[in-house]
Amino acid sequence: MTSTRRTGTRGERIAQAFLKRRGYSIVDTNWSTRFGEIDIVARRGDQLVFVEVKTRHSQDTESAFAAITPAKHERLIKAVYQYLHDHELDDDTRWRIDAIGIALDRSKPPIIDHVTDAFDW
Repeated sequence: MTSTRRTGTRGERIAQAFLKRRGYSIVDTNWSTRFGEIDIVARRGDQLVFVEVKTRHSQDTESAFAAITPAKHERLIKAVYQYLHDHELDDDTRWRIDAIGIALDRSKPPIIDHVTDAFDW
């Protein structure tokens, strides 16, 4: 496993624990489509939450969020629609896309920033 992949896997585990502590249930992880991967599919109440996780070795989460490019945004939306279709979820299904940025600084605990409804930013 590459260093980048190890960092990403660590970030996704941190994000899952973070979400669980806040009352989310994890439905799926690393769900792949031809458009790309959905890092975490969670549920909170009656809403599905698709979560993009970006992790960087940094002192803040700015570079993590900067990695969510317009092209990544577009692929993620297509992946979400594919997930909804493949799981036969109807048009009334409530859902949103969140982003979690994680900064790993060797001398401090991870910094976790959670943006709900991230593509409204």
